[in-house]
Amino acid sequence: MRNQYRNLSEYRSMWLFSMFDLPVDNHKAKKEYTKFRSALLKHGFRMFQFSVYGRYCSDENKSKQITKILKKQLPPRGQVRFLAVTEKQFGKMEVFHGKKEVETEKPPEQLLLF
Repeated sequence: MRNQYRNLSEYRSMWLFSMFDLPVDNHKAKKEYTKFRSALLKHGFRMFQFSVYGRYCSDENKSKQITKILKKQLPPRGQVRFLAVTEKQFGKMEVFHGKKEVETEKPPEQLLLF
């Protein structure tokens, strides 16, 4: 029975990504970049690669809520993308350090109450 709930949560829980290319060609642009990056970190994102940040969300509603908040923090220039994928889809990602394959990041431990 427990595996049944785990499989359901893999389709319900999400990873939300922010991918961005922001200019840093002057002092004001650098401040805007830093402000946006700080907003990501404040809302639980961590760096996966340069300009690719992600965070785990318990469900799609939480993902949409965080995206809505971050849209208000968008800098005036540059490009920002948000992408939400299910835990199941995220688990299919292949990650390599050099030629060595490594495991994808694990979601944070959660207490399940039924």
